[in-house]
Amino acid sequence: MTTSNEKSYFDLHITGLGYLNRIREVKPKKGDAFLACDIAALNGPSDDVSYVRFDTRVSGSEAQHLVRRCIQAVDAEKKVMIGFRMGDLWTDTFTYSKGKRAGEQGVSLKARLLFVSWIKVDGKLVYKAEPKPTETDEREPEVPVTSDAPAAQQASAPEPSEPVADAADDAADAPALAVAESF
Repeated sequence: MTTSNEKSYFDLHITGLGYLNRIREVKPKKGDAFLACDIAALNGPSDDVSYVRFDTRVSGSEAQHLVRRCIQAVDAEKKVMIGFRMGDLWTDTFTYSKGKRAGEQGVSLKARLLFVSWIKVDGKLVYKAEPKPTETDEREPEVPVTSDAPAAQQASAPEPSEPVADAADDAADAPALAVAESF
């Protein structure tokens, strides 16, 4: 048995879709400048949507590149909707300095924007992330597919040589995959 000095982490990620707002470069007094944006994430039933606002620090070069591509559209007040994954959620309390809530305490949800899965500008899809190949995608199918059935039906049917535990795991993952693909 080998021992490793590497630390392991438990990740808490938030996935969803929302409107991109307030893209800006933040220059703190101490430390390096960073890209930030607000995301008004959709929450609740589709016929009575509510919004949860996240103030995010954009992490990762790919996410930064994609958010920077959206600056002109956001500044032009176009509706920019994204599919996202965030991590490292925390809260920050503050005091309102103006407006009708001046002097009251407020809470801001903050997170790191890790991944952008797609972008729509005024309802038109302008970017969709390429799915990353998985271990199962790389292996050759044991039984060649020769029927004329739609590919979606063929992909959802488990291979006869799959162990029962893998088929059960796939069935448990199916609702989550369907939600992820709906973006």
